[in-house]
Amino acid sequence: MSVPAFGAFARSTRPTLAATRPALWLALVAALTLSACGDQPDEAKSGKKEPTTVGVLVLKAEQQALSTELPGRTVAVQAADVRPQVSGIIRQRLFNEGEAVKAGQALYQIDARTYEVAVASAKAAQAKAQAAARLAELNFKRNADLVKQQAVSQQVFEESQAAVQQTAAELSAAQAALAQAQINLDYTRIVAPIGGRVGLSSVTLGALVTANQAAALTQITQLDPMHVDITQSSTEVLRLQRDLAAGHFERHPSGSAQVHIVLEDGSVYPHAATLKFEGVNVNTSTGAIILRAQVPNPDRVLLPGMYVRARLATGLVPHALLVPQQAVKRELSGKASVLVVTPDSKVEHRPIEVAEAVGQHWRVRSGLKAGEAIVMDGLQRIKPGDTVKTVNVADTAAAKATDKAGAASQPASSAR
Repeated sequence: MSVPAFGAFARSTRPTLAATRPALWLALVAALTLSACGDQPDEAKSGKKEPTTVGVLVLKAEQQALSTELPGRTVAVQAADVRPQVSGIIRQRLFNEGEAVKAGQALYQIDARTYEVAVASAKAAQAKAQAAARLAELNFKRNADLVKQQAVSQQVFEESQAAVQQTAAELSAAQAALAQAQINLDYTRIVAPIGGRVGLSSVTLGALVTANQAAALTQITQLDPMHVDITQSSTEVLRLQRDLAAGHFERHPSGSAQVHIVLEDGSVYPHAATLKFEGVNVNTSTGAIILRAQVPNPDRVLLPGMYVRARLATGLVPHALLVPQQAVKRELSGKASVLVVTPDSKVEHRPIEVAEAVGQHWRVRSGLKAGEAIVMDGLQRIKPGDTVKTVNVADTAAAKATDKAGAASQPASSAR
């Protein structure tokens, strides 16, 4: 039997391999498809989606003290501009700028020589008037005896009587002139009208000052205690009165008498202020009412003109619902809403009405009740109508805090 050549065998098998190649490719694709279908999770096979896990906060009703923060400015209880009351040349400055001075302490000395001369002249005029009055009185007594003996006429007696009254009046005028001259001399020594901190001096030695000039020589400010003028809108006052009348909250036990001052850097001033005055008129340009509080300032932390914020206790809500601000959404119309998880694990869109801010929370006036769960985490992954799994964020935070405290209490392992 003859064996075919190798080349002839190869030529005879090519068509067979070419014909079987598409079948092999089809079998490979089918195997891969079946393998991929076998790797899919059970929920994909069944067509069901796993519920999304979200963090929720269960609302609790609690007693909440309400307060309001209002802008204010510090004002000195007393401030006095020091001005000269007589004219002259400044010879001495008797204080250091910025130091504490007492009422009546000397601040400036004006050249007093001309006023000393005026006092001496007034004293001489007074002595002359006293002598004239003494002479007139003696003449009157003498004439009174002589008129009884008819040694002088009645006219002479009456003239001596009038001379006594005239010289007495001249003596009174001389005494008044002396008193005025002495006052002017005393005014050459300019003293502090009140106690407090003295400011910068606007004059130097040798400067000429005039009586009752417009420019003050310096200013004295009393810094302890300090006034705080607080601005409150009339709209806010009406709202508070309306809420109290409607019973939305109770009046605070302190009666809004205590005021806490928040400084410009955000820190709370350690001394509490007391409300002293509530305005009776509304500013026609700003629509605001001025409240005045008084606060101790022993360390002179507060200075006149500082901007502060005043926290006033306004009321007490026995059963308040507080919602974190991050859970509240605002619609284009400005209305507030939250996402609530119902008892059957469904997400519900709930419009709410909020009142004032309490720290990082909103106090809810209506739309929610105690025991309901609002969505805190995962808001972007869900929509109303979805079924979700819930995790209480309060429990999660407590667990994290416990784990952190436990880790901190464990001793560090020694390095090997």
